[in-house]
Amino acid sequence: MSETKQASKATSGFGFNPQDELNDLRMSEKAMPLLEHVKRFCAETVAPMAEKFDKLGEGRADRWSYVPGQLELLEAAKNQAKKEGLWNFFLPDAHTGEGLKNLDYAYIAAVLGRYPHASETMNCSAPDTGNMEVIERVGTPEQKERWLKPLLAGEIRSAFAMTEVHHASSDAKNIATTAVLEGDEWVINGEKHYISGAGDPRCKIMITMVRTSPDAPSHKQQSQILVPTDAPGVKIVGPMHVFGEDDAPHGHMHIIFNNVRVPKSNMLLGEGRGFEISQLRLGPGRIHHCMRSIGQAERALDLMSRRGLSRKAFGKELVWLGGNLEIISRARIEIEAMRLMVLKAAKAMDVLGNKEARIWVHMVKAMVPEKVCKIIDQAIQMHGALGVSQHTPLARMYTQQRTLRLADGPDEVHHMVVGRHEARQYEGLDEDVTSSMVWRS
Repeated sequence: MSETKQASKATSGFGFNPQDELNDLRMSEKAMPLLEHVKRFCAETVAPMAEKFDKLGEGRADRWSYVPGQLELLEAAKNQAKKEGLWNFFLPDAHTGEGLKNLDYAYIAAVLGRYPHASETMNCSAPDTGNMEVIERVGTPEQKERWLKPLLAGEIRSAFAMTEVHHASSDAKNIATTAVLEGDEWVINGEKHYISGAGDPRCKIMITMVRTSPDAPSHKQQSQILVPTDAPGVKIVGPMHVFGEDDAPHGHMHIIFNNVRVPKSNMLLGEGRGFEISQLRLGPGRIHHCMRSIGQAERALDLMSRRGLSRKAFGKELVWLGGNLEIISRARIEIEAMRLMVLKAAKAMDVLGNKEARIWVHMVKAMVPEKVCKIIDQAIQMHGALGVSQHTPLARMYTQQRTLRLADGPDEVHHMVVGRHEARQYEGLDEDVTSSMVWRS
């Protein structure tokens, strides 16, 4: 390989230079106390609250609301989190957050992933995290006052409206929902589905991906606009089910935009800059998803191991039967490998910036949800029929992780980006590829 190509691979972190800053994956000393605090808070406050919260909500008549006492429980935990300073720490290097590096937050996100409602309790839930980061970075003072302020306070929820019903929107250039400027208003028409969080009655604002500039270059035709959920013409048709579940009251909603009018000032950053905004939000968001997923894998392995040691069949504990020990071994190995990959991707974002680190982010997004799905599936198998029932969290965990293989881009798109990047490292080389082969007669 030429020296230029070698230098390129070293800069990307793939050359494994022992002195490369990307290989220092230690959490900062400043963030260590916060990590320990989050662990304690999750065990002592979040876990008991979540159990009561979910029990209260069982069998509620209106699935798209909360029963009396649920939100009070959640708000009490949120207020306690605020009191203890465990609030909005997902924002990297921001005055409104803890100023954590992506690497620091990655360690914390893995803890949050193990506990239902932990992220929301500390105002670190998707899609709010990505939306808050976007508005904090590129929003106008007026946009920040109206939408960022209540989001940072945990007073409202939000959604990100991108995926479309009739178009392959994993290629964002296909976005067909239109926004046409008429006077001082954008008029929006289109149809979207799987808009996560839009079913929650607390969801008040959507960042909506639209096509505003059809005559511009393909990557500058899209824009992102703030659309209130109560704007006239916004019709929530209903929830899209995932394996038969509606995920109420959060939901993944089917939405029609019929001549929805919003002020011209609701445009984010500028017309035709939708792709630019996406790169801002998707890098950190994908890292957060992956680390929370690893937390889910840890939980699945814990449940699998406990189950294997607590049940007997054919005169032995399940853990000693068949290949179950190897399954547990492989799960632990995969978790540690995933953790290192995601930490390195987070560090790459800190060192190289979101744009230059994108290959690392695509790699972990392709790798983690698939492997976590497999670990949860194996935990389900260890539990027998109980594993697919409502009496363990595994079925819901599997549903969430299987969905994540499509959310924020399907596996195939991430593999395409990584593979394309790797292949291009070798384009234009003069050397004969057969020169490295060993021929034997």
